[in-house]
Amino acid sequence: MEKDKIVDLMKDRPWLRYVWWAPTVLLVVLAVVTMAYTVPAESQGVVLRFGRYLKTVDPGLRFKLPLGIDRVTKVPVRRQLKQEFGFATRGSTYRYQSTPRDEQEQERSMVTGDLNTAMVEWIVQFRIRDPRKFLFEVRAPDDTLRDASEFVMREVVGDRTVDEVITIGRQEIESEALAKLQEVVSNYDLGLSIDQVQLKNVNPPQEVQASFNEVNQAQQEREKLINVANGEYNKAVPRARGEAEQKLQAAQGYALKRVNEALGDVAAFSAVLAEYLKAPDVTRKRIYLETMADIVPNMGRRIILDEDASGLLPLLQLPTGEKGGAQ
Repeated sequence: MEKDKIVDLMKDRPWLRYVWWAPTVLLVVLAVVTMAYTVPAESQGVVLRFGRYLKTVDPGLRFKLPLGIDRVTKVPVRRQLKQEFGFATRGSTYRYQSTPRDEQEQERSMVTGDLNTAMVEWIVQFRIRDPRKFLFEVRAPDDTLRDASEFVMREVVGDRTVDEVITIGRQEIESEALAKLQEVVSNYDLGLSIDQVQLKNVNPPQEVQASFNEVNQAQQEREKLINVANGEYNKAVPRARGEAEQKLQAAQGYALKRVNEALGDVAAFSAVLAEYLKAPDVTRKRIYLETMADIVPNMGRRIILDEDASGLLPLLQLPTGEKGGAQ
């Protein structure tokens, strides 16, 4: 009877048929919509079936069982993430990048090995290497990484003096903290890889900031003066050494020249002496003639007379009035 009433009612009101099928159609549409999903290019998708890990899929359009049977968590494995300690950058989209402002003061306040206080701000850059481990090996991997980064940095800073932390030891602190943090992450099996640990602002407490700045300024001035002195030394000393080497080489060259000339003179004299001993008269005459042949051409216009030839002087038609006449 009731069934007949429903049939009669549907005949009188045809639109009730659509209402009857609406839940079924809605269920089918919902199933189709929830079957397809897209994994972004920088991510991987971790698929869970009834809450249990099923597989990891690469970027692209994917399909899964609908209606909550399969659930997908998208993990940005190809994007470098970072966590900031002691400060916060505005506009961050990563919820674990920094802590609230009231906690930042506590994060950056550290005690050094010489029992001084330093305000240390730093950044940890990392990537998700294994999405499955990142999601399931540790309950809160992001918080675990923050805690591990903080206690590693406090340990490294606690092994150094405040001067090392603030001035010369920054690079060494970064390298040691990176190695220790990577070791902790591997031991916890977080599925992460640490790319870099970078110190940002490292300062003494505000109460002693002015005094510390004065000390730093004095040290910088000292280093500047030392560098200037070294520069002058490096300019003057090589130049003096070069000049000394040049003079030494010139003296050695002159000495070698004089020795060679003396040896040549000795050899020439020895050769002449040998010829002279063989024929003294002939050699004496030849030497005299050769010497006169060298001297006379350089004498200019000269007339050489013997002592007994004074009577011939009137017969010489010497030029008169010429500058530098005959002598």
